[in-house]
Amino acid sequence: MHNLGPYIIGLTGLTLSSDDIRRIQSPAVGGLILFSRNFESKDQLIELVKSIRAHGGRGKPIFVDHEGGRVQRFRSGFTHIPAMRKLGEVAQHDLDMALRLARQAGFVLAAELRACDIDMSFTPVLDLDWGNSEIIGDRSLGKDPVLVARLSAALMNGLLLAGMQGCGKHFPGHGWVKLDSHLALPTDTRPLSEIMASDVLPYVQNGSLNMASVMPAHVVYSEVDPKPACFSTFWLQTVLRGQLGYDGAIISDDLEMAGAHGEGDIRERAASALAAGCDAVLCCNRFDDIEALVSQPVEQVGQNAEQRSRRLRRLLASGPAAEWAQLQSSLDYRDAVKAITSL
Repeated sequence: MHNLGPYIIGLTGLTLSSDDIRRIQSPAVGGLILFSRNFESKDQLIELVKSIRAHGGRGKPIFVDHEGGRVQRFRSGFTHIPAMRKLGEVAQHDLDMALRLARQAGFVLAAELRACDIDMSFTPVLDLDWGNSEIIGDRSLGKDPVLVARLSAALMNGLLLAGMQGCGKHFPGHGWVKLDSHLALPTDTRPLSEIMASDVLPYVQNGSLNMASVMPAHVVYSEVDPKPACFSTFWLQTVLRGQLGYDGAIISDDLEMAGAHGEGDIRERAASALAAGCDAVLCCNRFDDIEALVSQPVEQVGQNAEQRSRRLRRLLASGPAAEWAQLQSSLDYRDAVKAITSL
């Protein structure tokens, strides 16, 4: 069994180009990520994924950002998953119902993606809603870290019921800063003790047992480390691996985001994130950047290949896609869809 490379890359369109196929087959590539540009219909998506598997993508996880609310890449033919804030609002008056809805939302989300043979969605968002962020907002489950931990655990339980792992993001927390890290590099000026006592708590309470992967933030925590968390050995190795004992996959946010640009060109950003402790890095939309990464000799693209591969392979979903397609005729699935679409 070959080791998986550290690059998770985007694809060009609705079908695979010859360049897509060549890049998928690169030993430097350990996964693929899909976007709205790759989606026209459920049937088309299923054929695209079959083509990925047939052209070198078998055994490489296929990802998507499919959280619900504003961030749901596939719409037509898929259940609309409500923004996570809705679950937090229900929890204010009925926690048991909110936990049940969170589990049902995760189950529906995962079952529909698994029916298309997609391995994992980068969800849930564990960022706290401090009421200030330009990018998090209603993607958050709430401001109370204990509530966020419980609701996200329920959602990940729903994912697991359909054979899918989860990804906690954006470690150690993106909710306090105002700026959108897609467009700028935000700075969080709070002391370490304050961040650990609030934003980090959902990671502490979920840990490796619930979260098979974590995505660090492109945010500088200036009282802690001058580097953004994604490039910080302190956050990734001292805190996440060391203090929290986390042994799942650490996957960078998109290295093309403005919050990552201070680390140099795309190769330098990737090398910096991998050296800091990431197991894999995302490069999603700029195909010249993707080409620059995958064209490197494979021996130059990160260390600890066996450990990285073990962590990334944990993200492959369980069970054949056909089983999840059949599951959508079940009473549990229909009841879950009815419940979450009523929010």
